[in-house]
Amino acid sequence: MNQKWNLEDTQKLFKKPFFDLLFEAQKKHRKYFNPNKIQISTLLSIKTGACPEDCKYCPQSSRYKTGLKKEPLLKIDQILKAAKKAKSLGSTRFCMGAAWKNPKEKDMPYLEKIIKEVKKIGLETCMTLGTLNNFQAKRLAGAGLDFYNHNLDTSSNFYSSIITTRTYEERLNTLKKVRNSGMKICSGGIMGLGEKIQDRIELLMTLSNLSIQPESVPINMLVKIPGTPMENTEDIDSFEFIRVIAATRIMMPQSYIRLSAGRENMNEQTQALCFMAGANSIFYGCKLLTAGNPSEEKDQNLFKKLNLYPDYKIQNIDAEKIKNNNLNTSKLNKKQYYNAAL
Repeated sequence: MNQKWNLEDTQKLFKKPFFDLLFEAQKKHRKYFNPNKIQISTLLSIKTGACPEDCKYCPQSSRYKTGLKKEPLLKIDQILKAAKKAKSLGSTRFCMGAAWKNPKEKDMPYLEKIIKEVKKIGLETCMTLGTLNNFQAKRLAGAGLDFYNHNLDTSSNFYSSIITTRTYEERLNTLKKVRNSGMKICSGGIMGLGEKIQDRIELLMTLSNLSIQPESVPINMLVKIPGTPMENTEDIDSFEFIRVIAATRIMMPQSYIRLSAGRENMNEQTQALCFMAGANSIFYGCKLLTAGNPSEEKDQNLFKKLNLYPDYKIQNIDAEKIKNNNLNTSKLNKKQYYNAAL
């Protein structure tokens, strides 16, 4: 049974000395996970732009002039090609996002087909399509969708400063429908929206006190896109961001915590401290929907420096052999090294 977090205990957690907080997070992390393994996901935008929502951070909103090229739903062969590439590069989960307020009934058969075909490739599936009704959630679950992503973004109190076209309660209701359908939940937030520490505390309390904690918790650092209302927002301090990762790990000890958007603007040392604080999942690939992401080469090099290995095996090469230096990685090229670690 997971601990229920109240305001007093969560505030105390956030006030801990930095290294005490990291030490506690690392102990929790090691209790439930291998600290040297990382789960890798790939995210694809299957329908881009023209979203009716007014999320102030998002270039896909139709309300902002960001120069984003609108694209209709991708054809299934394009999606499957991207999924196969993702698997070949080591991803175990394929996430698909559509810039909608909610999916329409006419779209459901096609979405179900996509899920079934991607699963045949041997990948976990995740979608983010906006709000869902009960019938839609059950249909997606019936098609085999493993995860549904629906971020809370921030605290309920700060939420209306960021989004006015969808309520916080609507987001929570969608999470309930997802959970009741039998799918797993992927839900997290964005740091650097101009929120206060109290908002970060309240966000993590809301997520951790759900009836079942989310299996996947993406923690994003705001990517400031020119043309959006948040393009000039003040940067969040890196150590404050790492504190959020550590607190998330302590409060949701069995969840995968994904170091998500914003990694392109983080140096290697910041990312390393995030991994030490309990982050054990990333998005892999050059783009997150429409935002930039580190190249595969940069991530491979960082993993190699940190002795991190994907939580996945292919090609019958055991990651333990690499870790024990039984395999001479210095003679492998980038792709061989990465595949050997899978």
